[in-house]
Amino acid sequence: MSDLMISGIPVSFPFEPYDVQKAYMERVIECLQNNTNALLESPTGTGKTLSLLCSSLAWLMVKKAQLQMNAQMGNFSEHSKSMHSNIKGTLRDSLKAGAGKQHKDNVGWGMPKIIYSSRTHSQLTQAMQELKRSSYRHVKAAVLGSRDQMCIHPEVSKEISNMNKVHMCQLKVKSRTCYFYTNVESKKEDRSVKGDDILDIEDLVSVGKKLKCCPYYLAKELKQDADIVFMPYNYLLDPKSRKANGVELTNNIVILDEAHNVEKMCEESASLQLRTTDVALGIDEITHIMRSFVEGNEEQVDITLDNSQPKDFTCDDLCVLKEMLLALEKAIDEVNVSSDGTTFPGQFIFELLSKAEIHDHNQMAVIGMIENLIQYLSTANASPFQRKGVGLQKIVDLLNIVYSGTSSAHKERIKFCYKVHIQIEERKNNKKFDGWSVLKVTSPKSVERILSYWCFSPGFGMKQLLEQNVKSIILTSGTLAPLKPLISELGIPIGTLLENPHIVKHNQLCVKIIGQGPDGEHLNSNYQNRENRKYICSLGRTILNFCRVVPDGLLVFFPSYPIMSKCQEIWQTEGIWSNINNIKPVFVEPQRKDTFNSVINDYYAKVNDSNSKGACFMAVCRGKVSEGLDFADMNGRAVIITGLPFPPLKDPRIVLKKKYLEELRMKEKDSLSGDEWYSLEATRAVNQAIGRVIRHQNDYGAILLCDERFNSPKLKGQLSSWLRDYITVSNKFSETMSEVCRFFKNASSQLPTPRLKPLLPEEGHITLESVIRCGTVSFGKGFAPPFLMFGDVTTISQADWTNGRPFQAIMPTGARTGGDLGLDRGTDITSSGEGERGAVSLRSSSGVQFSGTFCCDSVDTCSQDFRVARWATDPSRLAVVSLSSAIEKYWRIEEASGVEHIVLLDKQENVYSFLR
Repeated sequence: MSDLMISGIPVSFPFEPYDVQKAYMERVIECLQNNTNALLESPTGTGKTLSLLCSSLAWLMVKKAQLQMNAQMGNFSEHSKSMHSNIKGTLRDSLKAGAGKQHKDNVGWGMPKIIYSSRTHSQLTQAMQELKRSSYRHVKAAVLGSRDQMCIHPEVSKEISNMNKVHMCQLKVKSRTCYFYTNVESKKEDRSVKGDDILDIEDLVSVGKKLKCCPYYLAKELKQDADIVFMPYNYLLDPKSRKANGVELTNNIVILDEAHNVEKMCEESASLQLRTTDVALGIDEITHIMRSFVEGNEEQVDITLDNSQPKDFTCDDLCVLKEMLLALEKAIDEVNVSSDGTTFPGQFIFELLSKAEIHDHNQMAVIGMIENLIQYLSTANASPFQRKGVGLQKIVDLLNIVYSGTSSAHKERIKFCYKVHIQIEERKNNKKFDGWSVLKVTSPKSVERILSYWCFSPGFGMKQLLEQNVKSIILTSGTLAPLKPLISELGIPIGTLLENPHIVKHNQLCVKIIGQGPDGEHLNSNYQNRENRKYICSLGRTILNFCRVVPDGLLVFFPSYPIMSKCQEIWQTEGIWSNINNIKPVFVEPQRKDTFNSVINDYYAKVNDSNSKGACFMAVCRGKVSEGLDFADMNGRAVIITGLPFPPLKDPRIVLKKKYLEELRMKEKDSLSGDEWYSLEATRAVNQAIGRVIRHQNDYGAILLCDERFNSPKLKGQLSSWLRDYITVSNKFSETMSEVCRFFKNASSQLPTPRLKPLLPEEGHITLESVIRCGTVSFGKGFAPPFLMFGDVTTISQADWTNGRPFQAIMPTGARTGGDLGLDRGTDITSSGEGERGAVSLRSSSGVQFSGTFCCDSVDTCSQDFRVARWATDPSRLAVVSLSSAIEKYWRIEEASGVEHIVLLDKQENVYSFLR
């Protein structure tokens, strides 16, 4: 543990921080102390997330103690009293006691919170695991998730559509017919909920099942008291989601991690497309409800609701709403539209809605009515209500975006930041399925119209955040550069900037621009070359040659799926594909999500196969592989970029974005031009793909930019700043090959290289006795994941156990845990006796007490499905084993530093990695 003072703020860090980590924490604290906004870039592998959490929470501790002290002294001015020199210890004590809670005595203190957002829940889980391993693990933390992830109600959780889950849940909560929801009030103070442990989504679901109370609403309870709240981007950027989840931003700090896509996220969250078939479906849904009223079948309608709950609409309401939607459909159909589509100013959306009698003064009532109908339909299981409001949901989503603000300033921004685009599209099938039912919407029309309401200013959403009176906004990522145009796009004042260098040395990274293939053909992926067979073959031979010198895993990124498919087609006919495959088996990124995991796992397995020369994974920029996966060490020794991934130039949204920026530049000379933005879109995608390699301080790898255009000063300047100093250009391909070969030869001999060394050569099924080599272990029914715990036999104390010292684990999702994987954290693990034998007492997650003995040469059976033994290769370590899945394979990873990883693969192909 390292304690340091940064700008008067005491910061605890798990180890002596690197210079880049100190610089990063200095900028975070500077931003928070000055109430400014920040853009902070620090490459992957530099400990960005840990630095961000430690520095921001350290500042928060001081701020809270300062406010508490001022309040206790009868002075609410935070600047009027100086901090006491011994405040550091007081801070920790107060946070352990839960200083995040807004007690009634604290009203008016302005106690700030940290709102920590990232793109995906897996990224949030990783951040929470970092927090668990820090000295700030006692702060009050909460995570917000969707009902899709957290609902445990047997009926609601079975719904396929998340929208349906939302409305079914809301109705059951409103009518208090959800047992799990009604249990929240009595269970929310339970030790497993309000204890010292930080609960991620998986933890909340586990606790919810154990206590039989709703994890979703437990999370909302935890949020009230939390010092730091984790949530995905859309919960923060979407005004409706903010309101629904009760996200309060006033006086709070907003952190957007992995913010390299923040501009796109801001635009997407404020945009929507509505098809005329969606409107027709909404009309059809209303008609079915009306028919039940007309036929005197209200009892059938009422049966879907609790009898004590009155209907929130009448037949007259339905008639009025149907007329509105018919008028909206007619208004869209009557717009004169060219074959390429027609674009209108943003305020045109109000003109269309006014023709449907939807205005500022009644929009809230219309939105409320539609939401009532959706909730009504979502809870109807019997005919005729099988559509569950899919069409109506699209309509209400549009209205929520259009009327996210009603001030005159908001409407002025819409005039400039938005465009309405209407295009005509042929319908492939006149019968429209809503995705959830057997009912169909039949239309005689052979074409449909698509109304696009597009936001072209990321600043539109960012300014909405500022208008909530946030204290500071911190945007951070491994790839933000270049920062100046990003600041221009965001449209908010930025007071703190950082572009951190990498922690790796020059002998760990080789960056080459390759302008010619082995046959002398110029490598240039411009539009004219997309069908050029000679160029494509030269590119293939370039990749083939690098396969011969790059060890282990090789990643190859293409600008798009069509280009990757075209290259694959030509390489197969020319024999290049088979030549590559003979050296490194080729895996191709699938477009279907359901097959992705199996493909990527097969790639990892081949790379880690001691009998192979590695593997080659071909993927696309902006795809799943390029955006969030970790290819550390041998999983990604080199990345090849085959070209610049420019967006489709003729796409209407791209055309309008460029036009919007040109109009903006007429007013603001320092803003981005359309062409500059278009170029940046390509290089930012490249920067993100490049970030898949070099994942930690001891990693090494090569970045091979196979397009001569990367040699231009303009494009070089748009690459991540940490990368630029490493770039070299060779005049001949043979020189490049020699330098890359020499780089890997030197790196493998000079740098520590963790290796997977199979201890068991058998490919077939193995039992755990082969792993522990200490008696026979039988299979039981027990818990779902197999798990091991390692700790010193005589010194496993409750404190060690609670602090997660005995082990950490990497779950199949990639999330790291310091938790118990099946045992209640905080339970004493005691040992008695000395020498070769001792007793172990354990308590399972289900509360079952049992005990057993450990010894060096045998395993005694405990009650339930646990076995206890010493680790065969290190008798001073205790291993507690639970088996409910068969272990398929087992490796030990040895690092030069002496750190040892144990890796298990179960029969379901889940990988569990344990650090020793």
